[in-house]
Amino acid sequence: MPKAPALIVAALLLFAAAPASALYKCKDEKGKTYYTDRPPAACLGKEMDELSKQGTVVKKREAALTPEQQAAREAEDKRKKEEEALAREEKRKNQALLNTYSSEKDIEDGRQRALKQAEQASKEIQKRIDEARERAKKLAAEKEFYAKKPMPKKLQDDLKNSEMDLKVQQDALAAKQKELGEINAKYDEDKRRYQELTGAKPKSAAKK
Repeated sequence: MPKAPALIVAALLLFAAAPASALYKCKDEKGKTYYTDRPPAACLGKEMDELSKQGTVVKKREAALTPEQQAAREAEDKRKKEEEALAREEKRKNQALLNTYSSEKDIEDGRQRALKQAEQASKEIQKRIDEARERAKKLAAEKEFYAKKPMPKKLQDDLKNSEMDLKVQQDALAAKQKELGEINAKYDEDKRRYQELTGAKPKSAAKK
């Protein structure tokens, strides 16, 4: 077995005789190697090894990072934390899904209940639209009566309010009809994830 360099042997012998708890090894900018019982000033900011009394590396100290390296490390740490947060949120959603549904039938039952509620709300809004149109029709007829004379302020206000009310109800109906599509999309996604989590096969695939 080849002998260790004299410098290393001497350093270890000194270290063994000293009460210090660690020995440090590093290289300065010129490549000179140091073995000391405390971090040398020449190696400030450089990579450094902490050695045991047997000469084995027990801890590595990284060299000081440049601003660019530090920024890159911080960006990488941020990315990893974001990925971990997304993974935890995905796990939470998956568990919530499994806690909500015990079968695909539960998902379809939930879909039908949600659709029924949205459809009922749409019918109620449509009824209000029909009523608003009927009021607007009556107000328009009353307006004709004042074609050749000043229109009362109350009638002007009623016409304006009727027009605004009709628009509000029409916007509400459009939103509710959009909600019907969103309900189906939601339950389609719930079913897809449920099948993925439970290993269930879609019915279309199971028939093949």
